[in-house]
Amino acid sequence: MKSSTGRWVSGIDFFNRETELRILESRVRDNNHVLLTGQRRMGKTSILRELGRRLEDEDWVFLFADVEGATCPEDVIAQIAQAAHPVRSISSRFASAMGRWFTDNIEEINTLEFGVKIRAGLDAGSWRRHGEQLLRNCAEYDKPVLLVIDELPIFLKRMLHNDGDAQRVDEFMSWLRGALQSLGDDSPVLVLSGSIGLGPLMRRLDLPDRINHLYSFRLGPWGRDISIECFQNLSNSYRLSVDEGVADAVYETLGVGIPHHVQSFFARLRDFAMMQERDRVTVEDVDEVYRNVLLGASGQNDLVHYETRLKEGLENESYPLAMEILAEAATQEVFTPAARQCLERLYSKVVDGTAGRIADALEILVHDGYLKSDNARYRFPSNLLKDWWSARFRDHHTPLEKRRFEGKSQERMQ
Repeated sequence: MKSSTGRWVSGIDFFNRETELRILESRVRDNNHVLLTGQRRMGKTSILRELGRRLEDEDWVFLFADVEGATCPEDVIAQIAQAAHPVRSISSRFASAMGRWFTDNIEEINTLEFGVKIRAGLDAGSWRRHGEQLLRNCAEYDKPVLLVIDELPIFLKRMLHNDGDAQRVDEFMSWLRGALQSLGDDSPVLVLSGSIGLGPLMRRLDLPDRINHLYSFRLGPWGRDISIECFQNLSNSYRLSVDEGVADAVYETLGVGIPHHVQSFFARLRDFAMMQERDRVTVEDVDEVYRNVLLGASGQNDLVHYETRLKEGLENESYPLAMEILAEAATQEVFTPAARQCLERLYSKVVDGTAGRIADALEILVHDGYLKSDNARYRFPSNLLKDWWSARFRDHHTPLEKRRFEGKSQERMQ
């Protein structure tokens, strides 16, 4: 088992998602379209890649289209076509259907060139027709097709930001739903996934019915036993000696078994031992590496990703509210109903619809795994995220309730 801190994993490196894989495979084999959800770094891409690999072994076709960089529907159709390029029967028929827009011999161009040339032949007036043709070509292939569109919510959010309204989001999602339904049981099986929540976005735009044809499946964190087993397997693979209690200490320190964080902690501990010129890790090393490495400069890239994705998932007016909520929950250990009332009062003079925006922000923060709710009180399930946010804000975040009292004092003085 190889240590992996940034790439998706498959085959022998794919660890302990057999139950989830069986459920997903069962839904896919029954021709159900799926919405795969789960917080960041949970391994959504890895489980989809592994599902595709296993189905390919059983004579399926697996198409994986990452649309994170897409800005319009034409880009998405081109990405799907690019994913289909290696399946010559599908790509050749699709290229032929484009007529004069595509005259090259697909045998003579690589996958990237194929995608670029397809994109050149698509515009706002033709992408629906050509997209339907592409899906029809997949449906008519003599093998079942699994189509994964990854990072679709990021694409929709970018299109929403560029257009300023939800019309094109509505048009694209309505088109996708209708195109698949028109093909009936012969349709390629669709799986949508992404690192920001599609459900909250559709509800915020009042378009929840555009995804009601999808079977929602949430990928959760590992429990204690699985997290410890993964850490121990990695230690054995690299012949790294770890003292008794190290794996338990890693899990307790993290607070939740997010696969990427378990992998990252192991990699940092292994590097630390090598720098100390020893092949053994102690329980004391766990705290030192956590404080000085995972939360230090070298660990920032992993954690900044969370803030980047949060900004992509929220409207501009809601983002500062979400950051206030996270700062409060990190520095005060909890975001309380009283703090929520204070936040609403503080921002109501400068942000329209503050109460609704706070509710939306909380929904996304819970959906995407930043916070968990317990009787209207919100806490970080991940110590790593809590401690990172706390380190950023503890020196300049005034608790919300204290700001309320300071505001009242200033009013009395006036």
